Amino acid sequence: MIKIKKKIGVPKYKQIINSIEELIISGVLKKGDQIPSINKIKNDHKLSRDTVLMAFNELKNRGIIQSVVGKGYYISSENVNVTQKIFLLFDELNSFKEDLYNSFLESMGSNIQVDIYFHHFNKNIFSKLINDNLGVYNYYVIMPANLSNTNEDIQKLPNGKVYILDQIHEDLSHYPAVYQNFEKALYNNLNKALDLIEEYKKLVLIFPEDKQPQGILKGFTLFCKEHKFPFEVINSFQNKNLEKGELYIIPDDKILLRVIKKMKQDKLTLSKDIGVISYNDTLLKEIVEGGITTISTDFKSMGKRLAEMILNKDTLQIENPNDLIVRNSL
Repeated sequence: MIKIKKKIGVPKYKQIINSIEELIISGVLKKGDQIPSINKIKNDHKLSRDTVLMAFNELKNRGIIQSVVGKGYYISSENVNVTQKIFLLFDELNSFKEDLYNSFLESMGSNIQVDIYFHHFNKNIFSKLINDNLGVYNYYVIMPANLSNTNEDIQKLPNGKVYILDQIHEDLSHYPAVYQNFEKALYNNLNKALDLIEEYKKLVLIFPEDKQPQGILKGFTLFCKEHKFPFEVINSFQNKNLEKGELYIIPDDKILLRVIKKMKQDKLTLSKDIGVISYNDTLLKEIVEGGITTISTDFKSMGKRLAEMILNKDTLQIENPNDLIVRNSL
């Protein structure tokens, strides 16, 4: 079944791969069929076990075969055009991360299979998804969010195959990454809007600690203390009364909508009575209430940079820039 030829200039492990691909294309092997064992191919063709294992590992990484403990290897996909499989672990999906994802897919090009997973800020789910997929993919892109001690699991992944996205913690500083510097982004962009912010009496950061980067809190606090602005940090908007002269910094989109709804109920005017700065720009924020001021990174650029790093096998750490977009809410 497996054909190996000598002195043709093609490595033997590659001949094993090509032979199995040809059998799939011709219809001899179909999804669910068992293929010869490593030992059988090794003995039949007088090869080293490492040579056969190298071929099987590449086919496994591409999702073409899978191993069943105690039984052997089986065809798991007939799509032999897939050259690489990428594991993409996000915290959650929203409109701006969808932009990042689509940009990443487009920039990676064809014949790349990207499987996306979500940990929803749950460390147990995060650990399980990584441990269940060890050795299955060519590359692993991890968005650790604000979870702690994630390197306990990430370090189990193959060396040189891991990329960190969005937040990079101290224990992950040795991995290549495309990341945001949230502390610098908040501090610098609030300073850009200083003349507008001075029109308000008090700054309020709505900061759900379970989901938001600590850098946002640090940058906000540093800005307020440096300029001696009265400020408040609250974890939730529930039971909060809006007061004229308050400026709200809102990283969470659901809370943003609740603030706008409450403002309308209280007959308060956006910008004049209540100011709003949101985090992460979306098409909706361009339109709602004549436009919501945002501090945002370019997620399409982030996706493109990540793809370029993987394709070029770069090991850099790239800070994706943030900017202030001033609209009607400030």
